[in-house]
Amino acid sequence: MQDVTQGKILYIVANFKSNKTEDEAKNWLDNFKNYKGENAKQIILCPPFTLLPTFKNFIKINSLQISLGAQNVSQFDEGPYTGEENAKQIKEFADYVLIGHSERRNLLNETDEMISEKVRNSISNELIPIFFVQTPDRAIPSGVELVVYEPPSSISGASGGIADDIDDVLKAAEKIKVAGQYQVLYGGSVNPANVNDFTSRTQISGVVVGKESLEADEFIRVIENA
Repeated sequence: MQDVTQGKILYIVANFKSNKTEDEAKNWLDNFKNYKGENAKQIILCPPFTLLPTFKNFIKINSLQISLGAQNVSQFDEGPYTGEENAKQIKEFADYVLIGHSERRNLLNETDEMISEKVRNSISNELIPIFFVQTPDRAIPSGVELVVYEPPSSISGASGGIADDIDDVLKAAEKIKVAGQYQVLYGGSVNPANVNDFTSRTQISGVVVGKESLEADEFIRVIENA
């Protein structure tokens, strides 16, 4: 396949979801720390909120060229909101935040209004939203630059990444990109074998990796193959 990625930055995002204890996270980081990084690839690790301090400290001590993101942010500013982590708090540990993921929309009933407030609060606190859409025509709040296309059929080991689907993914990415000059990432069962099918295309500016990021060696393979 012809390399069409020259000159562009690839975003490789690890979404750990609700996985890893602190000991497990430290083991993951020990296995990952030998990754030297590449100028053309922006690596963003999104561990659970409780592990952000551990990751931040490890990255600083080992001078790793990677960034951190949170998996969620409150729709509220600071105040009487039990159990919420607001954008101001998250900014102490991370530069990015995932917003609009299908799991939060479907399992936790997040609405477009709630999600828009999360984007607004994030941008106000200099957090960069990584905004998920499940269809190419979903409304994207003002200020968003990074958009992740995650078609429902391609999530969690479904049919994503196979040749029959790639044209549909590229058409959707192009539609999103043209609508707002966004950088479009792909999220849907990304693994070392299929990652280059997406990152080698001009329409795609990176990927979000779920299950395959839980083992450091596998995630490094994803990065290297991208």
